[in-house]
Order: sequence, then structure tokens, then C-alpha cells
Amino acid sequence: MPPRSRNSRQPIASRLPCTVTGCHQTFASQQGRTKHVRSLHRSMDGHIRAPIPRPLVNVPAEENMELGGGFEDGQGAQGAPFGPEQTPEPEAPGSPSTEERPKGVTRHPHPYLTGSIYDERGRPLPKGSAPPPLTNRKPDDWTPFEDSLQFCIADFLYRREEMSQENINTLLNLWGLSVMQHGATFGPFDNYKHIFDTIDDIEQGDAPWMCMKVSINEQLDETAQSWKKKEYELWFRDPDVVLSNMLSNPDFDGQFDYQPYVEVDENNKRRWSDYMSGNYSWRQADAIYEADKSTRGATYVSIVLGADKTTVSVRTGDTEYHPLYLTIGNVHNNVRRGHRSAVVPIAFLAIPKGDRQHDNDADFRRFKSQLYHSSIAAIFETVKKYMTTPVLRRCPDGHFRRIIFDFGAFIADYPEQVMLAGVVQNWCCRCTALPSDIDGIGDPRTNELLDRLLEVPSMTHQKIWDEYGFNTSVIPFTRDYPRAEIYKILSSDLLHQVIKGTFKDHLVTWVEEYLNIAHEKADANTIMDEIDRRLAAVPPFSGLRRFKQGRRFKQWTGDDSKALMKIYIAAIKGLVPPEVVKCFTAFMDFCYIVRRNDLDTDALAMLKDALKRFHQYREFFRTYGVRGDGFSLPRQHSLVHYADHIRNFGAPNGLCSSITESRHITAVKKPWRRSNRYQALGQMLLINQRLDKLALARTHYTARGMLRPEHSRFLAPIAPVKVSKPGNEDDEDEDDEAGGAVDGERVLADVKLARTRYKLFSTPAELGEKLGIDDFPSMLETFLRGQLGYNDSDDEYSDDEDDRKIDYISSISTYRSAVATFYAPSDICGIRGMRREWIRCTPSWRKGGPRRDCVYLVEDDSKPGFRGLNVVRVKAFMSFNYEGTEYPCAAVEWFKKVGRRPDDETGMWIVKPDMSSGERDVTVVHIDSILRSAHLIPVYGSYYPTIPPDYDHNDSLDDFQAYHVNKYIDHHANEIAF
Repeated sequence: MPPRSRNSRQPIASRLPCTVTGCHQTFASQQGRTKHVRSLHRSMDGHIRAPIPRPLVNVPAEENMELGGGFEDGQGAQGAPFGPEQTPEPEAPGSPSTEERPKGVTRHPHPYLTGSIYDERGRPLPKGSAPPPLTNRKPDDWTPFEDSLQFCIADFLYRREEMSQENINTLLNLWGLSVMQHGATFGPFDNYKHIFDTIDDIEQGDAPWMCMKVSINEQLDETAQSWKKKEYELWFRDPDVVLSNMLSNPDFDGQFDYQPYVEVDENNKRRWSDYMSGNYSWRQADAIYEADKSTRGATYVSIVLGADKTTVSVRTGDTEYHPLYLTIGNVHNNVRRGHRSAVVPIAFLAIPKGDRQHDNDADFRRFKSQLYHSSIAAIFETVKKYMTTPVLRRCPDGHFRRIIFDFGAFIADYPEQVMLAGVVQNWCCRCTALPSDIDGIGDPRTNELLDRLLEVPSMTHQKIWDEYGFNTSVIPFTRDYPRAEIYKILSSDLLHQVIKGTFKDHLVTWVEEYLNIAHEKADANTIMDEIDRRLAAVPPFSGLRRFKQGRRFKQWTGDDSKALMKIYIAAIKGLVPPEVVKCFTAFMDFCYIVRRNDLDTDALAMLKDALKRFHQYREFFRTYGVRGDGFSLPRQHSLVHYADHIRNFGAPNGLCSSITESRHITAVKKPWRRSNRYQALGQMLLINQRLDKLALARTHYTARGMLRPEHSRFLAPIAPVKVSKPGNEDDEDEDDEAGGAVDGERVLADVKLARTRYKLFSTPAELGEKLGIDDFPSMLETFLRGQLGYNDSDDEYSDDEDDRKIDYISSISTYRSAVATFYAPSDICGIRGMRREWIRCTPSWRKGGPRRDCVYLVEDDSKPGFRGLNVVRVKAFMSFNYEGTEYPCAAVEWFKKVGRRPDDETGMWIVKPDMSSGERDVTVVHIDSILRSAHLIPVYGSYYPTIPPDYDHNDSLDDFQAYHVNKYIDHHANEIAF
């Protein structure tokens, strides 16, 4: 039988009025009103508003009374009153506009380091003064290029295509022959050398690499090891030049904070997001002003570093590099995550090599650590004086400001943190908790604590090593710089501590170990095979990696771990005890909260609650013998420090090592592949220098109006939707599957059909026959009357042929996809926080079976989270014209919620198909009622007791009786579908 539609309605005593002033239409249901507003009053509504998540946990009042809290008493940080002279403007310079900030949120900038503006000679300017011109050159001066064509060609061939020298020459020769046929004598460039020389002549972004010979300053005798006697090459760029280039980058305008600030909501609760919203910046600014009152009005710029070794080849030879990256805390997190020239390599550190006999030599390890710290200290010597005395620099908005630098967060994984902090392996780098009970009580590590220990006569270096975990033979580079303290600036590391560490290396491994303890070997293997088949049976979703063979592969990447996190809980439910599932759920709640772009005191309370539950349920693994030696794991212990990290540095996703690891690709791996492998480092440095010049030249040309903004973005705008030719349902849909970041204007959600139709149907009956819905004309009539605002008593159309609205509609166009664009700053997004994804409804997906995605449908946006949403599955995207108005819509299958709250075990809502007479209910909805894609995972066991080995994952949404609404598919879904 064909699916049935929802055409019958129950009479309702009272009706709901339209929420738009001036419209007198009334509705029988909230859903009808919501669809009416989103279709007919779109210009008034402005955009689709996503439901705002509400806090799940009440926060004690004392949680608000931390640095920057207590504004109800008129006090700023550390009790500093905002008197008449200190009261800042409502909006700090360079801060996001009020329209981009959540309603009721207020920002209180630092009262002393205020980011005042000056002219190029250092003379103060009144607020509101126009900045000086970026350059005195003429608007058509493309120096060193002759014109825009030359620049675009050089940028395309060198940066985007990374074309080889030989291929560039071939292309230019063909180009020259082509233009000679039309009377020209030469092409845009003579050869590859002409292009490279022109790029080298770019003034913007010029920061040449330099080499310094470094060695340890010790008295050595003849018996000293060769690695001690050797001088090492340290390649670096002057950080003062690099910082000046970064500060003057006009691409950061509007995405740059000139003052530390405290942000509170309408209930006076503290909020943290970008780096400058944290306590660390505020405290450092206080310290700068207290030490020198003449710094009043200066601009605080926090230098953020990141370091991590990387290997470019599995071959023998010198294939390992140790890049040091630099960024600044003033740029917003989304800019840093998207790079946008905000994360640049500042140095390639030396990697001492020794014989195998020295691999575990304590003296060799000490030597490497001290060489590491001495190198970083030497690199930043040129900016040391500007850490106490401000220096005049141009800023992204074009104004000049007095800049005072400071060392801020350092991004590093645990092995690098051990070397940075000078602590003993397996100890925490931030506190003195004992390795044998690392989740126990420990004092914060400070320079003062170490100095006091060294002053105690009875405290030998070995005793300090054993009892406090300090390696006193290593002097951190921060000791040479004012206000810097390495233990306070080590940032949390989401990638290695949470995703790769706690989730993959610990929890997933523990599940396998538990199964081997609780079951016979054959039974344990059977269960693990079932988990793998469940992972392989997960329905597709835009950008979701498929585990075709489960998780049975050897080379794991960070992206693999992230993908497994999204679907693992549903796969193990029913195969392991509920305590194990709840342990994963608590950990995932922690993970998704801590990875948000904006957090408040409620979120911190939720974070602490999730961590408490995680610690509670992980005890199962100790009880069952999986962790007989306890949980003294530094990476898991680091989770207890995340709340402090958020208070100090804002959202952790802005300081994650995934930023530096992805930067390895463009700064190390790709340049290495472009080299000839002989003394590759010099070639890699030159490539990086040229890429930086091209990037900054592009932003300058754009700021001067010489390039259109859409041509200046590193991330391309939304591309047209490609749709295969009508009439061939077996064509492969070639649309980009992942979607991803987009630099569009900020809206909370917007869904549009593909630009090109797939098929055209002349009548509703013809389309209904194709869809297998006999009463599709009736369904479409009901939809159209609802859109036109007819009362419920008129909804059921008359048998009179003259009363049928659908007889006057145009032919119906169908589409194979739609694109959803929505505000998701916690996910990979553009600089305005926008992300896009494809919603599929196609009879043939990648030459396989059909794919019909699920979506969130807004039913009542006054209710929080999933309570105001529903999940439907798209059967067809279509549009038609009635009396000059286009109606984009979709035929959808309905699901209904199981219970009134999420499942206790998995934390996810469960839905099941909404059935009538044994068939799934279908109706037509306006495209504007769709929020974005939804991902459903079967409740395994609700149809198949075990998944067949050859099961086709394309059938998953048809075969099972119940489904989890996957709130872990991404951060945006996690915030709206709790």
C-alpha cells in the first residue's frame, strides 16, 4: 500500500494568532503558525531562528563571583570600580557588532589598556577618527605585478595549483603561442623564474628567514659526546616583523579584539568565547598597568605559540621537522581555526640526533630540552623590550596603536608539554598531583613554588624530582621574559587529550579488553564483529566518514577518531553493560560541551557534572579488572583542568593542537613534496615565505578595492548546486559531499533547493504515482490551502472541481538535493561562523541505492531543544508556482518521539516511524520549516537481532523499528537536539 497522508484534523476550540504584527491569520496548531510565518513573513522574520538551548543544570551563585564577575555591585575585575573616567564605551573597538552578539549580552572592556588610536607619529587621535590610507599608491598600482591578470595567474599557479616549474614553463609557452596568433608578442610571464622573482618582490608580508647557530653554553672536555659539541642550525623569522605583518593584516578587521573584556549575559552570568574574554588576558593587562601607569591606553597583544614534531616521509634520512608556530590571541577563534594567515611558522627548531645508546640517556634528554628552551628564548629577543615598553604598530582597522606584547597560551601535546614545563614524565604539567593518584589533590605549579623548594636545604634535586615532579635541570624559556610563567600558559589539547587520548586510546580499547575478560575468546570476537557491522550499517550523512569494515584498520588519524565518536555509542548499546554506555555518554557530553565556541557559567556547571558522571561510571572498568592499576593517566587527568582553561583562555577549540597539526600540511608537508628532497628545508622556507607574501598581498589588494571580496577569500563561497541531467536516475550525483565552511552573511539557518531541477512533472497525480502516494493531489491541496491561510474548516477541499487550488498550479519541478546554511561557530565554519551541508533526496547515490536524508523540522520554536523540533525523512524536494508565488516544499515521512525525554542510557532521543494502517505517514511541508539535516542511527536489535554481514547501509532508514536522534553528529546538532 502507498504511504498515507495526514489530511484529517481534529476540531480545536481556540486558535493561535499569527505572531507578526498586522497579520490577522489564526491557526489550529503551532506547527501551522510556524510554517505560515516562515513562508509568508520571511522578509519580516529576517531569518530562521534556531531553538536556543536552555541550561540543564542550575549554577550556584558563587560560580558567578570570579574574575570579572560581580558586576551587579558595579565592580570590575579584582574589584576595580568603573568610575566616570574609566567607564568604557558600550562596544570595544573591533568587537563584533551588537547584531552578531546574543541578545542581552554585555561586554565590559578592560578599563586601562583600552586600545586607544594614534596617528603614524604616535599622536593621540579622538575616537571616531578615520584611519590613514593603507598606502599612498594609486588604486590601479599592482606593484610588483603589472596588472590584476598577472597577480591572479601567479597566485593560481603557485598557491592554488602548486604547479611544478616544468609545467609552468609548458603552460606559459602554450599561452605565448596562443596570443602570438592574435598579434601579441608575449604572454603574462616569460617563464617560471619570472613568476617567482615577481612574488619575491612583493613588499607585503616580507619576513625573510634567518639562520642562527645554537649550542649549549657549557664547559666541555674531550670526553664530551659529539651531540654536545655540535652547533645546530636554528631557522627562524624575526618575530617583530611577523607580528607587525599580522597586526596590519586588514583581513582581520572586525575579527580582532583590541582589549581584554568580560562578557556577561542579561542575568549577569559570565560568558567565555574568544581568547581575550578569558581571565588570563585581563590579569596580564592589570599587571602591565600596575607596573607602569604610562601604559594606559595601550593595546595588549598576547603571543600564542604552538609546537609539534612532524614526519614528512617514511623513508630514511632527514624527514623529521619541528616547526614552531605563532599566532596572537586577539584574532577570533574561528579565524585561527581557519588559519587565514593567523597561524604562521616562525621557526624550525633543531632536532639533535644521538646514537641508539643515548636514546634513554637522561643527560641527552636534558640537553635536548635545554636546547629547545634556549632556542625559543633567543628567537623572541627582538620583542622582549616591547613587553614592557609599548611600540607603535598599525592594526587591522588601519589605525595605529601602542602595542605591548606578552606571552600567552602555548599549544602542545603532552610530550611537548613535559619538555616545555620541565616536569617528569607521567606527572601533570599544571599541578603536583602524584602520578600514583593523579586525580587526587595537587597544588598548582608555579615559579614561586619551585623557587621555594630550591631554597629549602633538605630538598635535593632528586627529592624535588621524586616528590614534586620538577626537573630542575631544565630552565623554561619563560624565565627570561617578564610576567611569563610556563605552567600557567600551557593550553588544554582537545585533539590528543580528549579525542585521540581518552576516547580512542582509552575507552574504546577498554571495551575490547572488557569483552575479552567477560566472554570466551570466540564470543568476544563475535560481539566485536557485531559492533563493526553496526558501525558499517550507519546511515549516510553529509561529511560523515563511513566505516565499511567497522574499525578494523591500523592507521588512525584524528579525523578517524572524531568520526568514530559520532556513532560509537549506538553501536555498543545492548552489547555491553549499561554502565559502559553511560560512561561513554558522560564523556561525550563533556567532550561536546568543552568544544563549544561559547560557554557560560551554566555550561561550566554542566561540564563539571559530565566529568563527575564520567568518573563515576568509569569505575566499572576498575571493578571488572580492566583497569586494575587505576586511572592514573595524565591525558585523562587533564580533563579536570578544562574548566580553568576556559576561564583563563576562553573556548578550548581556539587553542587546539588540531590547528597546528593541520598547519603542518601547508607549512611542512606540501612544501616538502614540492621540493627536490635535497636540502629540502631551505626550499620549504622559501615556499612558505612566498605563500605568506601572496596571501597578504591579496588582502591588501582587496582592502584597496582592487579585488572583489568574493575573489579574496581563502574559503570559496557557496558553489552552484550541480544536478545531473533529467531522465537518467542512475547518474551519480557529483555534488561535494562534505559541504563545510562558508563565508556567507550570518543567518541562523537557511535552506534552499538545488538551482537546477532534476525532473518536471505536469500534474500532481503524475508525481504522486512516481512517489507511490495515491492521495498526493489531496496532500498537496492541503499544503497549498495551509500556505494561503485558509481556516481548518476549509482545509478539506470540496469535490467540486472548481474549488481545487492545485488545478491552477504550474507543473511541479523535483530536485535531488537542497543546501542548508546555518550558524555553527563550534564546527568547522567560515569567519562569520557559517557552515553549509547538503541534504540528499536522490534515487541513486554514487551508483548505489537511493539516498533520502532526514531533516529537523521546526514545529514550535518556543520549546527548548528537540522538544520544539521533529525529525522527518525527505521523500522528494519539489517546487511549484501558484498565482505568481513560488512554493518550494518537500514530501516527508514522519517520525514520532518515544517518551518525553532522551534515553537514559545513550542521552539521545529515540523516535520511531509514525504509522497509519501499517504504512509511514507522509505530508508536504514548506522548505522554510526545515532547519537542517538530522542523522538517525538505528536502535540495533529493534529489527535484526544481529546485522547480516552483507547488510546494505542504504536500507537502514527503512528496516528498523526505532532510531536514535544522533546529537553527536556535530556540535550544532548537539546543541539543538538534547
